[in-house]
Amino acid sequence: MEEDVKLESANDDGSSRAKLDRNISVSEFSCNCCYDILVNPTTLNCGHSFCRHCLALWWVSSKKTECPECRDKWEGFPKVNILLRDVIEKLFPDTIKEKYEDLEQNPEIARALQAFNKYGNEQNQSSSRDGRANQQRGGGGFFSGVLTALTGVAVVLLVYHWSSRESEHDLLVHKPVSKWSPEEVVLWLEQLGPWASHYKDRFLSGRVNGRLLLTLAEEEFSKEPYSIESTSHRKAIIMELERVKTLGVKPPQNLWEYKAVNPGKSLFLLYALKSSPRLSMLYMYLFDYTETFLPFIHTTCPLQEEEEDDIITKFIVSVALSALRGNAGIPDLQDPTWPQWREFLVKYLFLPYQLLAEFAWDWLEVHYWTSRFIIVNAMLLSVLELFSFWRIWSTSQLRSLPRLMWGHFWKMSTQGLFVAIFWPVIPQFVCNCLFYWALYFNPIINIDLVVKKIRRLETQAL
Repeated sequence: MEEDVKLESANDDGSSRAKLDRNISVSEFSCNCCYDILVNPTTLNCGHSFCRHCLALWWVSSKKTECPECRDKWEGFPKVNILLRDVIEKLFPDTIKEKYEDLEQNPEIARALQAFNKYGNEQNQSSSRDGRANQQRGGGGFFSGVLTALTGVAVVLLVYHWSSRESEHDLLVHKPVSKWSPEEVVLWLEQLGPWASHYKDRFLSGRVNGRLLLTLAEEEFSKEPYSIESTSHRKAIIMELERVKTLGVKPPQNLWEYKAVNPGKSLFLLYALKSSPRLSMLYMYLFDYTETFLPFIHTTCPLQEEEEDDIITKFIVSVALSALRGNAGIPDLQDPTWPQWREFLVKYLFLPYQLLAEFAWDWLEVHYWTSRFIIVNAMLLSVLELFSFWRIWSTSQLRSLPRLMWGHFWKMSTQGLFVAIFWPVIPQFVCNCLFYWALYFNPIINIDLVVKKIRRLETQAL
């Protein structure tokens, strides 16, 4: 039904002054779902308006809280646009009356409106409960600020605690071997493996300092006071001693020593692996193949052909898998075999965070709690990545995937360039704060993000 309405403008006293040539028709107030006049028009966050019953029918059939036209998500519960409704009813009273009569005779629309309004009441009750909970927690603002402050204090205390430990623990990676004390020689010996602790008392009784250590040969380790009878143990000690002689300092063998020797690189890898593991592994393959990528792939995708029972073989692998080697004459790992590449590429494409979890699992004996934080964070990041892909798939944004990937690549590249340029001038304390925040507090943040994503999915499923 078409119905035209002419508008008139009036003077202040109400008298007609001039008639406008502009005619307004019913089609200009039509719903994009039923293509008829808007009845109880409901405006969404995106700005599009629909009949209340049309929106209810769409929600019942799709169970999606999104605009039927542009697919944009709407927040809260949509309400009737009172101003638009009053204008339409004044302009087209006869058409609206007929429309209401038709709707009253349709039981399907009545059921859809009832279900839609029930969903709205549940949403309002949930919002009220959340509001009361926030009020009971002091409105959320005060305690949220206190929690943020406590988190900041925790970060500072953690940085101070670990910095004090690093100053003692990382001393050997900076101190020349010739200046090592007997106690420091024993510390170096103990880090070779559990088997080396059996010879701790013998080195202390011989008062072996760094200068004496540099002069020892393999045959001397079999004599008093060392009395190392195992040929494998002697060869392992000599092998590590050759590294120390070549480098002039103790090579880093754990996360904290690696961080002390490569502060900028460790910070870059930590944030890059958290935000973009695929690009980070590609970077390691292209620019850090021997030192980092080979140990990484041999750890996450090990050979399954034979067991490595020999102590020398284990020691060589542990040295290489530390991913912390210098340019000294250290035993090189072989290039990955095709089965290793095949396993790695499948995980690289579909489960990149599982690779990080498997690598951290291999370091549980060295970094007990830190490895567990990394494993938990890898699981959470996998869930968040799954949610992201599901959102792209469900909203039919696959065509925009190349653009999103390029934007992500550009963001990571600029952040990496920023770290490479500015980290040397950033105070060490700030670098430590960033490092420990990403390592220990990001998992807590990601837990909250996962919970919010799950609640949103539950809301959309209702």
